Amino acid sequence: MLTDDGAGVHAVRQLASLQRQRPDVEVVDGGTLSFTLAPLIAGAQRLIVIDAAQLHSPPGTVRAFFGPKFDEFLGSAKLTVHEVSLVDLLDIAKLTDGVPDERVLLAVQPARVDWGDAPSPAVQQALPHIRSQVMELLDAWPGRAS
Repeated sequence: MLTDDGAGVHAVRQLASLQRQRPDVEVVDGGTLSFTLAPLIAGAQRLIVIDAAQLHSPPGTVRAFFGPKFDEFLGSAKLTVHEVSLVDLLDIAKLTDGVPDERVLLAVQPARVDWGDAPSPAVQQALPHIRSQVMELLDAWPGRAS
């Protein structure tokens, strides 16, 4: 893993308890699942992706990109350390009309992308904010299971 590039992995670890609290939510660490994520995305009613991204902002900054802005942001991203990018997975899902209309990318500005298994202090401090944003999104979406 690459330190802050693992922002999504670190956030998912903090969100794992959601599956016990919210049966309508599936928390998945998609970091190394490659093409096997395509059916999960295509089958989702709603999608929240958490990942490190170049936001040209101070480290630990979190920005949300909704729907078409999600796609637009991903289309502008030039580099990824993933074998199969999120753009590739969404393209696969589009082939089956399986892209959730309600989708959000929570992008986190890394401080460093280097070998290591712990996030930088800036990204570590952003994790509770990410959890709060995820909870707000889940509560705000219409038709959610109670």
